[in-house]
Amino acid sequence: MDRKTRVMIVDDQRISRRFFELTLTGSGRYEVVCALPSAFTADLWLLKEQIDLVLMDVLMNDGSNGLDAAEAIKREYPAVRIVVVTSMPEYSWIERARKIGVDSFWYKETDDVSVLDVMDRTMAGESIYPEAAPQVRLGLAERGDFTNRELEVLREITTGKSNLQVAQTLGITENTVKAHVRSLLQKTGLSSRTELAIRARVLGLALKLD
Repeated sequence: MDRKTRVMIVDDQRISRRFFELTLTGSGRYEVVCALPSAFTADLWLLKEQIDLVLMDVLMNDGSNGLDAAEAIKREYPAVRIVVVTSMPEYSWIERARKIGVDSFWYKETDDVSVLDVMDRTMAGESIYPEAAPQVRLGLAERGDFTNRELEVLREITTGKSNLQVAQTLGITENTVKAHVRSLLQKTGLSSRTELAIRARVLGLALKLD
């Protein structure tokens, strides 16, 4: 009998962890070795457990993030396959995942391909990535209506930064930041910068990882 693929699940949502455990166990092809609620210690588990594949969420409640953990794992254990799983449509995460060598990327609620299909194909040597982040609406606008620079500004203001602080972070002028904020408000039809920032963060449209 062929050995089952040994999997680590890293996801801060208990319901998600349980869903993955049931799905993987029911397949007969995968063995769940551990299911962790935080990415902080994910790489340490590979010191004591043989892991073939990691299902890794990105943004977690304790401040850890799966992309940092994935980078650490790939640096020390390049043969371990990693599938990033997320429900957040933050546009920059796909690009960073590719850069650090994440094997595949899967959206929880919107992907037409099942997580098992992605895992099977990843273990077979494929790299499965969506063409783009899911489209979401922010007020009257969809994600595709914003420029990359507008999304960068939006990501910074979701952290509570002032226009001056955003300008210093992005290396642009404060007036340029104000112009981008005005454009975002016009496109979305939202009434204030604060509402813009709160709704973008709730939707997961523009999220800054620590």
